[in-house]
Amino acid sequence: MNSKLRKKAIEDLLPFIEISKALTSTLNPREVLEIIMKEISVLFQPKTWSLLLIDEEKEELHFEIAIGPESEKLKKIKLKIGEGIAGWVAKYGEPVITNNPYEDERFNKKVDEMLNFKTHSIIAVPLKSKGKILGVIELINELDDGEFTREDLVLLQTFSDFAAIAIENARYVEKIKELTIKDDVTKLYNSRYLQEALDKEISRARRHNRKLSLIFIDIDHFKNVNDTYGHLVGSKVLAEFGDLIRSSLREIDIPTRYGGDEYVIILPETDKEGAVKVAERLRKKLKEHTFLEKDGYNIKITASFGISTYPDDALEKLDLLRLADNAMYRVKETKRDGIATA
Repeated sequence: MNSKLRKKAIEDLLPFIEISKALTSTLNPREVLEIIMKEISVLFQPKTWSLLLIDEEKEELHFEIAIGPESEKLKKIKLKIGEGIAGWVAKYGEPVITNNPYEDERFNKKVDEMLNFKTHSIIAVPLKSKGKILGVIELINELDDGEFTREDLVLLQTFSDFAAIAIENARYVEKIKELTIKDDVTKLYNSRYLQEALDKEISRARRHNRKLSLIFIDIDHFKNVNDTYGHLVGSKVLAEFGDLIRSSLREIDIPTRYGGDEYVIILPETDKEGAVKVAERLRKKLKEHTFLEKDGYNIKITASFGISTYPDDALEKLDLLRLADNAMYRVKETKRDGIATA
C-alpha cells in the first residue's frame, strides 16, 4: 500500500478510533453518544440529524439527541412505533434510504408541517443490541441538498453499532445502580438510600431555610395477611402498596421501604400541615383500595402514620426518624388507621 492510500485508510479509521476510545474510557453514555453524533455530523454533513430512543411502555420514539434547525421543538415530538420513516425502522429493524421521501408511503409529513421544514432526503438505521431494537439514527437533507448513497448507509450502520453498545452499557450501569438503591419487592428506594437522601435533604433545607417533613408508615395487622394468604401474596400486597404510595406523591418526594411492612416518605419543602394533608390523602386512598383484586383475593388493609418536621421537631436525621416512628406507634397503640404528629 503506498503512502497516500495508507494515509487515506488511517483517516477513514480515525472516527472509529475516537469512538472506541470513548467507549473504553467513560461510563457516561452521553459523552459517547455526543462523540458519535459529532463524527456523523462531520462525515455526512446533514442539515438535521437525530438519535431517537424507544420507550417500550408507551410504544413510541422520543428524540434523545437532535441537532439542526428547530431542534428544540423536535425534542418535544413523540412518534408512535411504525409512524414515519423513523417509526418504520424502529418497528421492522431495517435501514431506509430515500431521496424522494414525499413519494414514499412510509413518510409522514407531520413533522415537516409542525416545523415548517422541507425534507428532501432521509437515511435512517436501527440501533440494535443482541437482536433488540433500542432506537434509530436518522439523518435528513445532506448539505447542499445532495443525495445520500448506499455507501453512506453502510457507514452509518457501523456508527449505529457503536451507539447501541454505548446505550446498552448505560442501561447496565443504570440497572446495577438501581439494584443498590431500590427495594426488590416494592421497587421503592431502600433504607440505605433513605439515610443518604435524608442527609442531603436536611442539608438542603438548612441551606435554604426550608421545611422538611417525614411520614413514617406501618401497615396495620400485616401479619394477618401473611398468616392467611402466605408470604408470596403478602409480598404482592407490599408491592401494590408501593405503587399506591408512588402514585400519590410529587416527583420531588422520596418514598422508601424502611423494612418489613414499614415505609418512610421524605417530603422536601413541606411543613407539618402539608405533610398531614399528604398522609390523610394516602390514608383514605389506602382504606378505599382493594388489593390483588385481579387475582381474586380482594384484600383490604389500613395503616398507621407518624409525622415529624425539620426544623420544628428536630434538627438531626436520627431524631427526625425516631420522632416520626414514635408518633406512628402512638396511633398503633390506640385506634390504628390514623395519623399522629411529633
